[in-house]
Amino acid sequence: MGIWAIFCGGLLLASEDDDAQEKTEEPTQRRLEKAREDGQVLTSKEMFVFATTAAGVIILLALVIIVSQWISRWGGFFRFEQGDALSGLLMARLSEAYLDFLIVALIVAVPILVVVLSTQMLVGRGLHFALTAANFKGNRINPLNGLKRMFSLHSLVELAKSVLKVGVIGAAAYFVILNYLPTMLALASMSLDRGIETGFYALMFLMGVSAAILGGIGALDYAWSNYEHMKKLRMSRQDLKEESKQTDGSPEVRSRIRRLQYEASRRAAEQARSLDDVGNATAIITNPTHFAVALRYVPGEQNAPTIVAMGRGRIAEEIIKRGTEAQITVFQSPLLARALFFTGEIGQEISDLLFTPIAAVLAYIYRVDRGEDPETPEFEIPEELQFDQNGRPINGEAS
Repeated sequence: MGIWAIFCGGLLLASEDDDAQEKTEEPTQRRLEKAREDGQVLTSKEMFVFATTAAGVIILLALVIIVSQWISRWGGFFRFEQGDALSGLLMARLSEAYLDFLIVALIVAVPILVVVLSTQMLVGRGLHFALTAANFKGNRINPLNGLKRMFSLHSLVELAKSVLKVGVIGAAAYFVILNYLPTMLALASMSLDRGIETGFYALMFLMGVSAAILGGIGALDYAWSNYEHMKKLRMSRQDLKEESKQTDGSPEVRSRIRRLQYEASRRAAEQARSLDDVGNATAIITNPTHFAVALRYVPGEQNAPTIVAMGRGRIAEEIIKRGTEAQITVFQSPLLARALFFTGEIGQEISDLLFTPIAAVLAYIYRVDRGEDPETPEFEIPEELQFDQNGRPINGEAS
């Protein structure tokens, strides 16, 4: 009664722990990759038992081809001729026997190793080496955690699998032996070779039946292990949110990034459309090619110059090209071009802080267009409107 109470208590503790987590969501790809890095990979003990048993049967059948030759060779180890130096001959034959043992061991061990690695590759979807899995884990020596592992649904399933395996294989062995019993009783009347052959094939049949049963148990164990593995890696909704934040940032940051991307896309489209209005410009201010801003000002029609087109890079080059074809004067001033670009909007008037430098430039262009040769104007750009090529404020410079 006391053992049953402890068992039920252990199950209750495990159940309460699972419910507290509320892990109802399937694991993400990142969660699966992190689990593989930590050594938490899908495995199935029964699949390994089946694979090694089946491989053992095949290897033993294959060894029959060469075992007859080796039996005669091994028999020679015990034949001694009169006059042989027994001490030296004994050591030589022990060395030969040891070499033969190594060869047989390799013939058996190498295929088994290949089968084990191949089974893990198929079951665990590849081979994974995680040094972190070998690290010391203090919770492994916690008595309470040990109690949970001992009296848990997983332990109950493992016990049921073991009982099922022993019971089914025992029953199969009983019927196989019962079927071969008349033959086995007749072994005493057979020759040695015939008796060995009969016993060997009876053993192989028993191992083959056992391997087939283990294959069925292994398939069930794989399905259960896969279910438990995925259940163990399940995530709560809070886990999904935390992972999303780590991967893509918080929702506020993502929203701000999307707004900036939308704004950049909108401005790029607007700048591309404004190229058709370059022909209406009065002047083009450049940097000399990285930035280009086309201005229009007609005294009496406008209170202040208006930006009709602007852009950077390829669009700036297109503005300069179209302005040149339309015989619009191009004026080079890096600081002024950047100030107009980063503070202005297409279709709007320029900042009032730029009235003075723009007035000087338009006056200069007016005189150039009349055929005069005036001196290049000098002006100051307000410090708060001085930017580098990335739009960051810089210290004041003369234009």
